[in-house]
Amino acid sequence: MSAEAKLASLGIVLPPAPKPIGLYKPMLIVGNLIYMSGHGPLNADGTLHLGRVGDDLTLEQGQAAARQTGLALLATLRSNLGSLDKVKRVVKLLGLVRCTDEFTQQPAVINGCSQLFVDLFGSDHGIGVRSALGTNSLPSGMAVEVEAIFELAD
Repeated sequence: MSAEAKLASLGIVLPPAPKPIGLYKPMLIVGNLIYMSGHGPLNADGTLHLGRVGDDLTLEQGQAAARQTGLALLATLRSNLGSLDKVKRVVKLLGLVRCTDEFTQQPAVINGCSQLFVDLFGSDHGIGVRSALGTNSLPSGMAVEVEAIFELAD
């Protein structure tokens, strides 16, 4: 099943593709790789999912923010490529989690984004290499930021 068909079958609606808030490109294609700038948990109404995991957000709320961030990445891909079917696979994710010093489950938070990609692209193409880091601050107070590298389909 194609990525677009899988998205529809799962009933997933993408938020609007976020617009850059600085001097950068949301994505850049070099050869057969798509490099994506850091995205945040953009909601359908244009607001960001804010908070600090381990303080005012639970692990589960952090995972939901990471999933929403994955949706924002997909929205940018579709907006620029015309279809998610042009994506072959996830190559790499770098996830940043705004959290307390005591919180140590950053990989579990970023699983919210990774699981979305597995659901969409399958376990073979939806899982790439990944890092998950904690940080004390992210732009606008958002809970999660993820940057990604995808491979273009032939």
